[in-house]
Amino acid sequence: MQESTTGDKTIGEIVAANFRTAAVFENHGIDFCCGGRVALATACAEKGIDLAGITGELAAVQNEPVERSLNYSSWTLPFLADYIVNTHHAWLKENDGQITAYARKIADVHGANHPEVIGIATIFDKIATDMTAHLKEEEEVFFPALKRADAARVAGTTPDAHDREIIRVSLLRLHREHEEIGDAVHTIRHLSNNYAIPDDACNTFMLTYQKLKEFEDDLHKHVHLENNILFPKASEL
Repeated sequence: MQESTTGDKTIGEIVAANFRTAAVFENHGIDFCCGGRVALATACAEKGIDLAGITGELAAVQNEPVERSLNYSSWTLPFLADYIVNTHHAWLKENDGQITAYARKIADVHGANHPEVIGIATIFDKIATDMTAHLKEEEEVFFPALKRADAARVAGTTPDAHDREIIRVSLLRLHREHEEIGDAVHTIRHLSNNYAIPDDACNTFMLTYQKLKEFEDDLHKHVHLENNILFPKASEL
C-alpha cells in the first residue's frame, strides 16, 4: 500500500516534505527540481527503475527526524524568499561571470581537440545572460509582491489585486524559464560526459568542469525550493 501511495506523489512533493530524499533521486538520475511535477511511479517507469526498491530507500531516509534547518516547507514565504536571495542568488552572482570566462577560455584553447567545450561555452553564456534577468525579476518584482500579499494574508485581509496579478504572471514566466535553464544544464552535462576530465586537460579545464558541476548542484536545490515549495505556496495567495 505504501508503495502505491508514494508512487502517486510527485517527486517535488516528496523532496519538499524531506530534502534528504533528494540524494536518493540524484543517485538514480531522477530530476527533482525542474522535473519535480512528475509522479514517482511515472519517473520510475520512464527510467526502468524498480518502484519498490526506490520506495524502500525513500522510507529509510524519511524515517529519520528532519533537522529544523532542512525543513524548508515549514518556513514562512518571506523568510524562504530571503534565504533564496541571500544563498542561491548570491552564489550565482558571485560565480556566473567567472564560469563564463573559464568556459570561453577553454573553448579557445581546447576547442580544436574538444569541440564539445565550444558548445558548452555558448550554452553557459546564454544561461548567465538569462539568469541575470531572471534574478532581477524575482528580486525586484515577484518577491516584493509575494511579501506584500503574504503580509495581507497574515493580517486577515485580501491581498491587493495588482500584487495577485504580478504573482500569477510571474509564476507562469518563472516556471517556463526554470525548465529552459534546466534543459540547458542537462545539455551541458551530456556534452561534458558528466563532467569527465579528458587526459589532456589543463588546470583551467578541470576547474571549469568543477565549477559547472557546482553550478548544477546549486541550481538543483535553488529550483527545488522555488518550484516545489515557494511557488505552490505563492499560487495559494
